Amino acid sequence: MALPFLPGHSFKRNVRKERFHKSQHWGFCNNVRMLVNEDKPGIGGELLLGQKMKPKYSVFPKGMGTDAPSWVAFDKQVLSFDAYLEDEVADKSQENYRIRRYKIYFYLEDDTIQVNEPELKNSGLPQGTFIRRHRISLPPPDEDQFYTLYHFNISIDVVFYGRTFKIYDCDTFTKNFLKKMGVKLNPPGQCPEDPYMKMRREKLDFVEPLRPYESFDTLKQFLNYDRKVLRFFCLWDDSASLFGDRRELILHYFLSDDTIEIKEVLPHNTGRNAMPLFLQRGKLPKYGPPGIYQPGEVTDRIVLNVYGGLVENRVDGYLLDKYQLGKLNQEFYKDSDLSIGTTINVWGRKVLLCDCDEFTKSYYKTKYGIENFTSIQCKAPPPPKIERKFPPYTGFGSEEDSLRSCIGLVPTPHKKNFKKFVEKDSYGNISNTLRFFAKLITHECADVDRMFVISYFLSDDTISVFEPIEKNSGITGGRFLKRIRVKKPGQEVFKSELSEYIKVEELYIGAKVNVNGYLFLLLNADEYTLNYMEQNSDKFPWSNIELVLQKLKEEKSKSREIKQVFTAADCDQTKMVDYNTFRDIIMSLTVGKLTDHEVITIARHYQVPEDTCPDMNVLIPLAHQQLKKNSFEDFERLIANCVYQDREKKKVLPSKDIKRLCKSSRLPLTDDLLVSLLSRFEDSEGQINYESFFCALNWRINPVPELEATLYIKERCEDVWLGMPSPIPVKYINYLKLIKDVFGLEEE
Repeated sequence: MALPFLPGHSFKRNVRKERFHKSQHWGFCNNVRMLVNEDKPGIGGELLLGQKMKPKYSVFPKGMGTDAPSWVAFDKQVLSFDAYLEDEVADKSQENYRIRRYKIYFYLEDDTIQVNEPELKNSGLPQGTFIRRHRISLPPPDEDQFYTLYHFNISIDVVFYGRTFKIYDCDTFTKNFLKKMGVKLNPPGQCPEDPYMKMRREKLDFVEPLRPYESFDTLKQFLNYDRKVLRFFCLWDDSASLFGDRRELILHYFLSDDTIEIKEVLPHNTGRNAMPLFLQRGKLPKYGPPGIYQPGEVTDRIVLNVYGGLVENRVDGYLLDKYQLGKLNQEFYKDSDLSIGTTINVWGRKVLLCDCDEFTKSYYKTKYGIENFTSIQCKAPPPPKIERKFPPYTGFGSEEDSLRSCIGLVPTPHKKNFKKFVEKDSYGNISNTLRFFAKLITHECADVDRMFVISYFLSDDTISVFEPIEKNSGITGGRFLKRIRVKKPGQEVFKSELSEYIKVEELYIGAKVNVNGYLFLLLNADEYTLNYMEQNSDKFPWSNIELVLQKLKEEKSKSREIKQVFTAADCDQTKMVDYNTFRDIIMSLTVGKLTDHEVITIARHYQVPEDTCPDMNVLIPLAHQQLKKNSFEDFERLIANCVYQDREKKKVLPSKDIKRLCKSSRLPLTDDLLVSLLSRFEDSEGQINYESFFCALNWRINPVPELEATLYIKERCEDVWLGMPSPIPVKYINYLKLIKDVFGLEEE
């Protein structure tokens, strides 16, 4: 069965058999590459003609290419020939024929040919790709064959679709390749000149314009540099003249038209009117002021005469002066004249260029190669500051209000630090108030045992003093000092400067504070105050554990003695001592080097954790107290709901189910108390006997005694027992861990 005809192939039957579906691979024979056809049947089961033939050798020379098909070896390799074509021109007297130049490209990978015509300006002909890339057949009578490499040479004619192209030259690569292929190259020829183009060029050479032509191409500069402006920071020093001073200016140089504008930088309170521009945009002459010229004297062109038609008041054209006689030459500043440190003449004013912006630096670096952009100080040195003196305080009102009346004609209220007030004001559980337990230092027998609570408010640095009410003391407790700022003692009352007030950094346990003549000794602080100081240890060095331990390391010579004292105090060998014993030992061995606050810092850092879970004897009375307060007695309904949920009748339910039932029934217990009770009744599997749980909560059936108030352990300070209860900072301290961290002593 014959194969159908495909485009680009021959009509002959025997050749068509050879060229279709040919399976090939590379073989070697006597160190020469050759194509070996595999004996595979083609379409219809018949061997192709090429498989019956002998192996044929490669078409390219020995030693070139790689062991791959020919299209891989010649990929991206093209032969380029220069050719021309004589194109006849009919019905035109100026020319009978026209010479058209072409480029013939022969692609070695697939023997395809492409013909391109270079574009010629103002030719009026469609140019570009003349023949697209494909295989071209030979002219008749060999139209069944295609052009190959051996059909091309220099100084020959080739016919493509009836047009004769005369090849007169080729490039160097093509010459070398053809020589390697064994082709003998003809000598190169010359392309004849187009007679019409020659006549046109000669005509243009003899044609002169009617008037002298002068080109002023400013559009290119405008398109390239539009919206691009150089900016310089300048200084005009006019201090030498009467009432003159230093003026700061900003110079803008517009690259689109070489114009300059200058703006003035007016500082506050200069007394000058704010003008939009110091110099209006325009070209700036180098030597100014040059004088006053009439309109039309300074122009780019010199007009000799104008001429018009037959109609009056009509101008058809004009003549320009080619030699520009009488033209006024005036030099203007260009971008090449501007640089840092240069003084320019701005209509008689000497302006110094001090600095420029980043765009200007990059522009000069790119165009002129300038690298040095050292700026010059353009700001004048500040004038000597005159110290303002205020009259002394009169005693009326506060010091701040009296000072405000001296600052302005219209007195204004003193501005407080509102930002600090907002940040340090109390909100939620954060009080931002430091409370200290203090004792009044006095020689009066009636006031020796009086105790006070000093509160320091961080929002406005105010202090208030409160005295707890003690029964049968004979002293009325309550507010001792309202919330005010307290001045430091020893300051002059009537002075010009503002008084200094007590700061929060001056308050710590063991400090003595003078509050309006009353001397207080700070004995202790609440938990929030101690935590706040430890979190802000940069302001409170007494709460910085690293600094405190550093002081303790200075007593390294007494390390053995300290360990023996702690071991002797620990009779039960529990590796811990109570706070009072710990304080006595540390204070006696350091001999006053540590304050009470630093001792508390060490004790809090090495304290023994306490069991935070209360006992059942405390939880049940607390729960009964809350249930009684809310008159809750519906325990039978709770048990019935639990029985309904207990599908397996084991009388136990998971803890989370009982908690959910209590919440849905609105049991009046707090979340923390309910969770603590459930944890006490849980077994190892997390199950709770609901009958025993709710029977224990039933305050009607199983009443328990009411919870008594907890008595605080009294703290001993300076070997004096305080007259009223004060909770100690910690109960027990792990002294062995402290000795190991400070002195490096291990347990024996």
